[in-house]
Amino acid sequence: MIAGPEAAGSLLVGSIVKNSVDAGNGLEDDLILQSKIAGVAVGLAGAYVFIMGLGRFGFIDNVLSRPFLRGFISSIGLVIFIDQLIPVLGLNKVAHEPGVPHRSTVEQLEFIFTHLGRWHQLSGIIGITSFGVIMVLREIKRRLQPRYPGVAYVPDRLLVVVLSSFLAYYLNWEDKGVELLGKVEAASGHLFTFRNPFQLSHIPHIREAMGTSFLIGMLGFFESSVAAKSLGDTDFIEGMQLSPNRELIALGAANIIGACFMALPAFGGYGRSKLNKSTGGKSPMSSIFLSIITVICILFLLPWFYYLPKPVLSALIMVVAFSLIEEIPEDLVFFVRIRGWEELSLMAVIVLVTVFFSLNLGIAIGIGLSLLQVVRHATRPRIQILGRVPNSDRFVNAEEHPERVEFIEGCLIVKIPEPLTFANTGDLKSRLRRMERYGTDMAHPALPRLRPHDSNRNIIFVIHGVTSMDGSGTQVLEEIVRKYREQGVRVFFSRAPSRDNKVWMLLERSGIVALVGGQHLFVDDIKDALRMAESSHIDTPGESRAEAPSAA
Repeated sequence: MIAGPEAAGSLLVGSIVKNSVDAGNGLEDDLILQSKIAGVAVGLAGAYVFIMGLGRFGFIDNVLSRPFLRGFISSIGLVIFIDQLIPVLGLNKVAHEPGVPHRSTVEQLEFIFTHLGRWHQLSGIIGITSFGVIMVLREIKRRLQPRYPGVAYVPDRLLVVVLSSFLAYYLNWEDKGVELLGKVEAASGHLFTFRNPFQLSHIPHIREAMGTSFLIGMLGFFESSVAAKSLGDTDFIEGMQLSPNRELIALGAANIIGACFMALPAFGGYGRSKLNKSTGGKSPMSSIFLSIITVICILFLLPWFYYLPKPVLSALIMVVAFSLIEEIPEDLVFFVRIRGWEELSLMAVIVLVTVFFSLNLGIAIGIGLSLLQVVRHATRPRIQILGRVPNSDRFVNAEEHPERVEFIEGCLIVKIPEPLTFANTGDLKSRLRRMERYGTDMAHPALPRLRPHDSNRNIIFVIHGVTSMDGSGTQVLEEIVRKYREQGVRVFFSRAPSRDNKVWMLLERSGIVALVGGQHLFVDDIKDALRMAESSHIDTPGESRAEAPSAA
């Protein structure tokens, strides 16, 4: 996996700098201040990621869904592609005229169409031709690579850069109105100038960048995880395992150090890593060689980029943006085929909000919707009412096929197939009440009672899926059992945990074992509970309390 500046993080840093300039915190040509703001943003993103690694929050890479990532990456690609159309068509000078607003992607598109007549023809021809040549060569390499693997080493984009720079110099494109990259140097005039991004004087910038920097860290880590998982399934280094927590610490430390030199945010990039793998990279040494080559270019080759036409540079960026967009049709087809309307809706919301409003808002809404889905999934109790398959000892979910099962007279068998926590026990009581009254939790609570009271003389809880409980879940379960016992209902627990299990200890300490009448009512199988329930003796609440001390 190759870690380095990515389109998403770079664009978000740019939005922080732009918002700061728009708010009056410096002039557009104050490059040193803008570099400091970028360093602050990257430092905060690195600090967030580093602290999350120390706190072992590596599990968060499972929180954001694949549709979110695809919608986000496609939005980034769309924003970059349309943004780069302006320099490709030579409309940069027009775009900087007073009174030409085009902040959102829709406004940029409107600007391009309304000012298309003022495009710079030579710049447009150079940019469009460069984009077309790169895309054609890219497709040729893709088709030839299975038969001729060595084609992957052909530097097609480098050839376009070298050729266009030579033509710009030889044909004197600069005097003909084509914008060139020009002299590239650090704002301070020195390479690798160290500046502490967390100075007290930077507090206003830190306050403004906190929210967006968190998004940069989150999305950078998430994309790194996706790249590592998708590209690391084969050719693992012996003994190397993916550790999300170590990734967080490593990426966080790298970005904190980079921020001290006002670098862009660096995370694992899917496209760059994919290219590295296709050219034979199999270990982290490929990253080291790439870094050495990059430093050599910065130290010695920057003057050579003076004549690089900006339309060609924008065409190169548009190719990257196109590669971010081109994978979405496959996902769209898949989700349409499985009728994943929720996933499609999430992707559409992220793309539309990004295009019509801003990237930050699109990301924020996407993360919010993803987290809401996670919360909804986590807080939904999955308790089931069980029925017996006729002429067998098998018990299955009665709500799926009620016509294929038979209910045991006087017994309600409830299966709890998941750990009990504060998140999923909020409406456990109301769902149990529905099961008691209607035999299912799908019925509307306003309906008249369908199951008679005698059908619930015995309650059997199947709890082998309760592998853990927190304090809130234990308290709710204790209240449920206490209520049943006060109503004269006999309670059994089937497939309870072993006596040295933490769940059992909680059952004892909370008094649930004593409430039901002792350890003998915690049985190994539903059949054992049914045999005990069929006995004529039914405990009363008073008897249960009398037995409690000896049972405990």
